[in-house]
Amino acid sequence: MAGHSQFKNIMHKKGRADKARSKLFSKLAREITVAAKLGLPDPQFNPRLRAAVLAARAENMPKDNIERAIKKSQGSDSENYDEIRYEGYGPGGVAIIVEALTDNHNRTAGEVRATFARNGGNLATTGAVSFMFDHIGVVEYDAKAASAEAMLEAAIESGAEDVTSNEDGHQIATTPETLRDVAKALEVKFGEPRKAALLWRPQNTVAVDDETGEKLLKLIEALDESDEVQNVYANFEMSDAVIQKMSVA
Repeated sequence: MAGHSQFKNIMHKKGRADKARSKLFSKLAREITVAAKLGLPDPQFNPRLRAAVLAARAENMPKDNIERAIKKSQGSDSENYDEIRYEGYGPGGVAIIVEALTDNHNRTAGEVRATFARNGGNLATTGAVSFMFDHIGVVEYDAKAASAEAMLEAAIESGAEDVTSNEDGHQIATTPETLRDVAKALEVKFGEPRKAALLWRPQNTVAVDDETGEKLLKLIEALDESDEVQNVYANFEMSDAVIQKMSVA
């Protein structure tokens, strides 16, 4: 999982900032509504909805907002969103995957393409870079939930693929197909996880210099500004100094 924890911190730093809280809640609510509409409006019987609710709770989204997003999915006037994946290259040839929920394919594709172009990248065809990533399920627990040994044993018994434990917590990797079963089995032993979701993990990461790293972060920030972009993944590593500089900018 080299590089993933670092990139996860990059991805979520804006979500932790007060100025981006409203935008983050809007994206979380959209995912909750879509998940509830595609399945049952009960997180206990809808794995995707449960994962969306867990993500919302992790960002301290108010309970009323979560319930309102679920109820919105049951209304006759609720929007219809499609899941779209865009793939492209950023500065330095870094591979980037963008996941979006949109009700207008042409508009969103145009915005994503323009954002890549304005920030030194270019949009490619679907499949152009995704082969460099693994689509996996991830279940996360705080470090205090269990010892590394106990979590490893439970994860293996549940059918997980890999476990990484450190001071930041436990990260259990699964296949997309086994995410639900692994998450349920671990919840029985350790309680509700802080996260359970599908994501794209780079098979290998590319080290970039500080200048390229800054350009890449600006591109990711610009993509994340779109209300319709839900997640952005990339296969690069950079120095902590640049990450810190961008965090306080």
